[in-house]
Amino acid sequence: MSLQKGDFILLDYVAKVKETGEVFDTTVEEIAKKERLYKEGEIYEPKLVVIGEGWVLKALDESLTTMEVSKPATVEIPPEKAFGARDPEKVKRIPLRQLTAKGITPALGMRLEYDNKMAIVRAMGAGRVLLDFNPPLAGKTLVYDVTVQKKLETKQEKIAALIHRRIPSVEAEKFKFTVKAKAVSIEMPEEAFYLEGIQVAKRGIALDVQKFFPEITTVKFFETFKAEPKTKT
Repeated sequence: MSLQKGDFILLDYVAKVKETGEVFDTTVEEIAKKERLYKEGEIYEPKLVVIGEGWVLKALDESLTTMEVSKPATVEIPPEKAFGARDPEKVKRIPLRQLTAKGITPALGMRLEYDNKMAIVRAMGAGRVLLDFNPPLAGKTLVYDVTVQKKLETKQEKIAALIHRRIPSVEAEKFKFTVKAKAVSIEMPEEAFYLEGIQVAKRGIALDVQKFFPEITTVKFFETFKAEPKTKT
């Protein structure tokens, strides 16, 4: 059964540059470690995607409707549908002292900020530095090896996934919630009480739930503080 726009799916992928085979993004922890992409504190797991919402690269999003659950697929994305062609105008030579004056010691391949824009150091010599302001993946053909691991069917599953998308550092099972006709009530686990940006995450969850389930008009969050058991002296 093929997928369609609006479906909630869990997607695993490995994204590579076709020309070099270099992996630049993945949802799979062991591949991230093998390719030296692993970041401490990052959550590696299948990514929630609502097809057609632009949560992944547009060309990848558009190809999801041709896929089947649990069947690996490969999507090749040309530069014009990925990060665009390389623009020679965005490569500039600047005097080295302009960087050293800001406390920057450039090195080949280093990413740095100059004039509020990110650039990569492409060459150095004779007191000058060649900075490339093109996006790192400009001009590259991208290859995504993807597997749709699961299609979420029930309202409960979908809401649980929307909560987890905004608060990925706390296990999804720890959020207990009830869905009534027009309201969702979410019991927040203690681990989530003091997370940085938790109010923004809660607002995001409420907006997501109301967007995908227009019949739901209120989203309530409950935080219960339990008294510590008293020890007898």
